[in-house]
Amino acid sequence: MAALTVKDIRECKGKQRLAFVQVARLEEAKAASEAGMDMIGTGFRPETAGFAAAVPNTHFQFGLAWGRHASAEEALREAMQAMEAGAQSIYCAMSPHVVEVLAREGVPVIAHVGLVPPKATWVGGLKAVGKSPEQAIQVYNETRAFEAAGAFAVEMEILPRQLAAEITKRTSLMTISLGSGPDCDIEYLFSADLLGENTGHIPRHAKVYRNFAAERDRLQQERIAAYKEYIADVAGNAFPSEGNLVNMTDEAFSTFVDLIEK
Repeated sequence: MAALTVKDIRECKGKQRLAFVQVARLEEAKAASEAGMDMIGTGFRPETAGFAAAVPNTHFQFGLAWGRHASAEEALREAMQAMEAGAQSIYCAMSPHVVEVLAREGVPVIAHVGLVPPKATWVGGLKAVGKSPEQAIQVYNETRAFEAAGAFAVEMEILPRQLAAEITKRTSLMTISLGSGPDCDIEYLFSADLLGENTGHIPRHAKVYRNFAAERDRLQQERIAAYKEYIADVAGNAFPSEGNLVNMTDEAFSTFVDLIEK
């Protein structure tokens, strides 16, 4: 199956909901692609630059780290590098001004409204946004501004479901729900939450499908036990055993000794 293009994704609006996952490791990206995930994303860093090329059959989004770019030109330069690395879309949590610069050069941009964690101090911390009419209007206006700037999609993080649903009906943007209800065009989860990687707080919007944290704890105990067994084998001269050794023939060894004693 070929990867969804931005055109394909936009044609799904109002017809088909898409599944989107944020990954941290290459094996997660490969597993998501093999499972048939519609969209996969991760932050654009040197260690992740090869992820998109590894999953050519899945739409891949690279994210620009908020705070790393002091200007639209810097963001555009890195966005183009990410596109050259295989991304079909770029996440950018900067202003509509920056999004406009990227979009003008043909970069398909996913913007961000609602709870934007690096900017959470403006809304009183890490909590839902848009519960009051005033906040709801602000989120709506921000969405329209990103639409006018040329974004093709917008991540909606921790909005009331009614607000997200209404904005979804009123915008041409593909809306991406992270904790904003089932009425957006695309549903989004972090792989760490989905796989149960976290041992602390589990976000209310997340659904845990596996318990990798427990499995990692089990593997850590197995590591400790294996190291202890190795230490005991060394102390008791049980390792290395004959099967771990390389031997010379008696004749070759005897010749070697004769040579060094001459």
